[in-house]
Parts: sequence; structure tokens; C-alpha cells
Amino acid sequence: MRRIWDYIAVIIGAAAIAAGSNLFIIPHHLLSGGVGGVAMITGYFTDWNIGILYFVYNVPILAVGWFLLGKRFVLLSTVSVITTTWLMQVIPVHQFNAEPILGALFGGVLVGFGSGLSMRVGGSSGGFDVIGSIVTRYRDLPIGNILVIMNFVVIIALGYLKQNWDPALFSVLTIFIASKVIDFIHISHIKVTAFIITNCTEQMLEKLLTLPRGVTIIKTKGAFTHVEKDMLMTVTTRYELAELKRIIKTIDPKAFVNIVETVGVVGSFRRRGT
Repeated sequence: MRRIWDYIAVIIGAAAIAAGSNLFIIPHHLLSGGVGGVAMITGYFTDWNIGILYFVYNVPILAVGWFLLGKRFVLLSTVSVITTTWLMQVIPVHQFNAEPILGALFGGVLVGFGSGLSMRVGGSSGGFDVIGSIVTRYRDLPIGNILVIMNFVVIIALGYLKQNWDPALFSVLTIFIASKVIDFIHISHIKVTAFIITNCTEQMLEKLLTLPRGVTIIKTKGAFTHVEKDMLMTVTTRYELAELKRIIKTIDPKAFVNIVETVGVVGSFRRRGT
């Protein structure tokens, strides 16, 4: 049931991205950033279908993500890309408002909400989101900030090719707002520490060690029962917490788990083996 809701969330996110693009961003010749922005630039100067370009540009990136980010992530991202492409054909490109700044504002909110929602359930909206997710697996950085950096080149390209910097500057606003909404929803950079007391240590470790973070075994004894058990401690992110809970529930539904928000981490906090 949880997986069904994940796919529903991805589809809702794709609808927000398609609506934000066709109703607020594309009518004013602005950019949403990322691969969507690259598709928009191509479409503005060639009259090719932006939705189809968005799909075509995403194919090689998703292929790379398949090997680096896992099958579930790429499957959810692929559903997002396909749904967004389809809805961009269904929703007409219509100038919903007259002022470009309002298009930049509301377009950024919708695109950021759609991308953040997809990431929240373990996927992405494709494109630079996939690249950003790869970076966050190896570097402890907010993904929204990473997307802003990568989108800088796309913004410069729009201003240079159009010889008009107004759309480029409005697009900066769109991308900035989208990145902040993504960070608000995605919360990948917020750390949590999980303390897991279980009778199934080996089975639990076998699954937990497939995750990006390390695990520490701590010997414990119950104050009342005097029974010795193992406590597993792992520091992870709010983004990866859903998968951690799923593993614990599958392996040992009776495990006692205490999850606390971590103020800071000193030392390396990257994928094991990097």
C-alpha cells in the first residue's frame, strides 16, 4: 500500500510540474531550470515540442541513475518524467497571468512542489534532480543549492541567445523559489540518529549495510529484565528515513526504535566506501 501511495505522490508532483510549466513558465518564455530548462530553450528557438524534448533529454540521465541510485529511485523518476511529458501534451500552453514576475513566482512554487514531492517519496522529477541526488549521496549538501549552481549555466544561455536579460532574470527568480520549495519538502539535508534494539541483529545488519550510511553495534542490558541485547545506531537523513523504517519493520516488527533529530555531524558523512 505504501508503494502505491508513493507512485500517487509522484503523479501528483508531475501534474504540478506540468501545470507550472504550461500555465506560468513557458507562456512568458521563462525557464524552470534543469533539463526542463534545456528543453524549454531548445523549444523556444526551434518550435519543437518541449514536453517531448524533456523526455528525450532525460533518457540518458535516468540510464546513469539506474546504476548509481538504484532501481526504485529510477522507476519512480521514470514515472514522473513520463507523466510530466504526457500532461504537458494534455494541459494547453496558456498565459494564465499577464505579469512575468507572477509567472516566475507561481511557476517556481509549482515546479518546486512537484519536484520536492517526488524526492520526498524516494524518486525525482528527472534531469538535474537525478544529478543532484547523486551528488548528495557523496557530499553532505542541500539538493536545492546544488540545483541552483547547475542551473546557472542554463540561465546564462537564455540571456545570451535571446539578447534580452529580462527573461533570464525572471527565470533566476523561478529557479530560486523552486529550490527553496524543494528543500522545504525534500528535507534531505536534515540528519537523524536511529537507535534500534533488536533480537535480529544479523538479519538487520545485512539489510542496513546496503544503505548509504554506516551502522554501529552497541551492547545493552535491560534494567528490569537484565537481558542483554544489541542496539544498532545509525545516522541518516530524513530523506532516507522512510527506507530505514521499512527495513526495520520487515525484519523485526517488535524492534524498539528511538529516532532523534541530529543537530550536527563531525567528520565524514558520505556514502560508505567513498
